[in-house]
Amino acid sequence: MQFQNDLISWFAAEKRDLPWRRTADPYQIWISEIMLQQTRVDTVIPYYKRFIEKFPTLNDLAEADEQVLLKQWEGLGYYSRARNLQAGVKEVAENYGGIVPDNRKDMSSLKGVGPYTAGAVLSIAYGIPEHAVDGNVMRVLSRILLIEEDIAKPKTRKIFEEAVTEIISHEDPSSFNQGLMELGALICTPTSPRCLLCPVREHCAAFDEGKQQELPIKSKAKKTKSLQYAMVAIRNENKLLMEQRPATGLLANMWQFPMLETAADVLPLEIEEQLSESLRGIVNKAEKITSFKHVFSHLTWNVDGFIADSENIVAPAHMKWVTAEELDLLPIAGPVQKMKTALQQRGDV
Repeated sequence: MQFQNDLISWFAAEKRDLPWRRTADPYQIWISEIMLQQTRVDTVIPYYKRFIEKFPTLNDLAEADEQVLLKQWEGLGYYSRARNLQAGVKEVAENYGGIVPDNRKDMSSLKGVGPYTAGAVLSIAYGIPEHAVDGNVMRVLSRILLIEEDIAKPKTRKIFEEAVTEIISHEDPSSFNQGLMELGALICTPTSPRCLLCPVREHCAAFDEGKQQELPIKSKAKKTKSLQYAMVAIRNENKLLMEQRPATGLLANMWQFPMLETAADVLPLEIEEQLSESLRGIVNKAEKITSFKHVFSHLTWNVDGFIADSENIVAPAHMKWVTAEELDLLPIAGPVQKMKTALQQRGDV
């Protein structure tokens, strides 16, 4: 098929030199695919390099302490990806002798491995002609094949998976799938596709009909929920009180400065009273030092940051007092990093 040849030839000539393209190790390719979910390539590159250096083999990651893992992932966001990746890797170590499965059924059974990741690893690492359909690929194929179904609907993915299964190269499925992804990243972009530079333009039904700007069809996502919090750096001499989030849910097992859900424009006195009661000690001299917004995929945190002093507080089981040096070793997420930066700018950390 000429479309296959044109796409693969273009990919061979124009592909970006990315670190995960220098290996055929399914473990390393698996890591790259998980990191690349909802994250820009330029952001992933340094994380990927450090991660592979820290956990060079599948067994290294399987045996790693979760707090070390989360610290290594710090700043990438969507931390459930890291926990699911480790859980899947442990399954491979225990059930498959440390060898990543080379078939979709077993690969898809692993924790955190969906249809796209399974197809990407199988095609790129093992050269098996399996579909790997993500939003990038759906956008490209909606234009090339003039598919006018709503890509925001889960059932639509099946249409694209069947399309890839039909047109994928059996001689070089790795370059075919990566070529589709690269085309979406560099040429067939969400807005203003660079059609005049497209290597498969003559095969593109949308370009032929002048509809490339109208595709893909995608209904708007629901409005995200917004929550208001106070985040409080409670200090005692040279130490700060940190709390660990629950083992499940958003930012599971990450560390943060104590947080309270509040109304907007909460007063320092209210913060002191709530924390003194919940921590069974004295929290005083609360002072607002920053305000910021942090947007997750499904909700927004509006955060007022405070600093306060304390007396007679014994850290509960899910909290601990830490020095500035110990704080640097704890895995913290984006909102907490913003608060930490505000403290550093004031000279409080």
